[in-house]
Amino acid sequence: MIDMESQIVSRDRIDPVRPARARIESVDVVRGVIMILMALDHTRDYFGDLAGSPTNLATTTPALFFTRWITHFCAPVFFLLTGTGAYLALARRGRSGLSRFLVSRGLWLIVLELTVMRFLWQFNVDYQLTLLTVFWSLGWAMITLAALVWLPAWGVTAFGVVLIATHNLLDGVKSAALGTLAPVVSALHVPGPLLSGDHAVFQTYVLVPWIGVTAVGYGLGQIFTWPVAQRRNFLLRLGLACVVAFIGLRAADVYGDPIKWSAQKSALFTLMSFINTNKYPPSLLFLLMTLGPALLLMRAVEGRGQHVLRPALIIGKVPFFYYVMHVVILHLATVVASYARYGTAHWMTESPTLGQYPVTQPPGWPAPLPVIYLVWIGVVIALYPMCRWFATLKSRRTDAWLSYL
Repeated sequence: MIDMESQIVSRDRIDPVRPARARIESVDVVRGVIMILMALDHTRDYFGDLAGSPTNLATTTPALFFTRWITHFCAPVFFLLTGTGAYLALARRGRSGLSRFLVSRGLWLIVLELTVMRFLWQFNVDYQLTLLTVFWSLGWAMITLAALVWLPAWGVTAFGVVLIATHNLLDGVKSAALGTLAPVVSALHVPGPLLSGDHAVFQTYVLVPWIGVTAVGYGLGQIFTWPVAQRRNFLLRLGLACVVAFIGLRAADVYGDPIKWSAQKSALFTLMSFINTNKYPPSLLFLLMTLGPALLLMRAVEGRGQHVLRPALIIGKVPFFYYVMHVVILHLATVVASYARYGTAHWMTESPTLGQYPVTQPPGWPAPLPVIYLVWIGVVIALYPMCRWFATLKSRRTDAWLSYL
């Protein structure tokens, strides 16, 4: 989420010795696309029906299912490109400098998750419920990568591939049966409570597979030193390999995901069952399903398409700023909508239950899917000029505090 590549480039502009390196805009475009999709998922969290699961084939609709499914691409690309950005920073910072950078940024994200982001999601500081989500896991992934960067890039890549490929062997482990080790197991692989009682802490983004994705992203960073044609060819082959591997393993249905697929009442629902893979934690098949097409998208926009996707390009340059501001705008929108409909907005500032996160929904609150899409589009349109302003600010200034944003 922290855009390390932009920090390198901005410093290169003022370095009289080292020549400036052009931004790799395909990375920004893909990052921007998934940031835009992420806002759709969070719009549904705030305005949709939290009582039902969009991936429960017994109750969902195709429109709702695919609204949720398309946003599955967001988190894997976050973590992958974090690793890629770290590798690109290596040439500028050196191993010791990069390692310190990753530790400081990782700790920064963890602190933000527990303080600023918790407040923005809930608009309270009572700490009755704290959800540990993407910043938490991303922070620990960066701290782990700070140690891994002392290995050769192929070693970091191999480490990540092994974590991704083998972590589903732990699917049968029940953390509750491990006594005092249960929080450790939950933190590493099994989503669940780290603390319970009056001040509950629940982790949804576990560490092991996401650390693996970040490590693989670090290895992927090597290709961005290659000529464009060679890079595009590699992205095509790797992306297709991931897609084919997903289809083959999913069809066999013997390993890689705890959720089995089955024939359904129609061909469309059978397809939905086939691609309904497990995100918490992200299974091997979930990651193949999402990262393969993401690599193909990166290949498609490599060296072309940036002008067509300029809004995504701008947003992709300031992902941290976009993330924080989209939560602010969405939560404020719920307050305004609640006042307009009910004359009060106390639900929007009270600690929710785990099943009603991020806000407790009053009776009749859930909006139909077309309204959710309209709100989402409005949020993205409102954010674009803010992101353009902030991207311009970052390109013109080199203040140290900007590296944290």
